[in-house]
Amino acid sequence: MDHASKQFEQFMKLREEVAQSYVNGDAEPLARISTLLNPATFFGPAGSYEQGARKVLAINEQAAAQFQKASNSRFEIFHMAMSGDLAYWVGIQHAEVRMKGRAAAVSMSLRISEIFRLEDGAWKLMHRHADALAPADKE
Repeated sequence: MDHASKQFEQFMKLREEVAQSYVNGDAEPLARISTLLNPATFFGPAGSYEQGARKVLAINEQAAAQFQKASNSRFEIFHMAMSGDLAYWVGIQHAEVRMKGRAAAVSMSLRISEIFRLEDGAWKLMHRHADALAPADKE
């Protein structure tokens, strides 16, 4: 594995830590790894979308404010790769979250595709697509 691939693999460990902070109501770590440059996009779990780095950051801050401490998140990475200044991962984000206004924790499994761009030597999130994983058929 070359140095760049190792660097991206290390970044993905940070990315998972950032997700953990996010589901505990802290959007700041996500803001630090998010691009401030356009293009930037977010396709949300409810079918919405947003374009523009500043708008995506604002949406992330609003959404993180809905979560409370004592939430958990983990990634199930199906595959990830990087080439040049672009990288991605796809898989499932499994979470057990505490939401403001709800007494019980909520289980979430989201299908995730994220694209990152190398900016000044650091990986930055430029696109996230998250939607609910359909329940498996029980036969």
